[in-house]
Amino acid sequence: MRRVALVTLVVDDYDDAIRFYTEALGFRLAEDTPRPDGSRWVVVEPDTAGSGTGLLLARAKDEAQRERIGDQTGGRVGFFLHTDDFARDHARMTAAGVTFLEEPRHETYGSVAVFQDLYGNRWDLLQPAAPDATAQ
Repeated sequence: MRRVALVTLVVDDYDDAIRFYTEALGFRLAEDTPRPDGSRWVVVEPDTAGSGTGLLLARAKDEAQRERIGDQTGGRVGFFLHTDDFARDHARMTAAGVTFLEEPRHETYGSVAVFQDLYGNRWDLLQPAAPDATAQ
């Protein structure tokens, strides 16, 4: 079996990023290990079982990396957070101060709304439609 285990997200501060992803988005902190060079290996995961793709929160090391914070995908939605209960998660995230850029939409592929993270990266909160709902 193969899977994408981690995706790097460049951040400006480890603790602010951890706080946002764990408190506002409800992720779990899977690892926070100091490294000899003063950086940290910080992984957050949306799944409490640890079976999905995690985010490696990497503090920017230089100006080129700092310039990419919040714009790693050129303004496109670059991250997709699937949920099994869109209404629950949308309400919880809104109450936690997450900025949604649109009202929820109900498309043939599921319920979706675009939000931005602490840095301005765009995400979809998405509850995929049941398999039989998209069959033709």
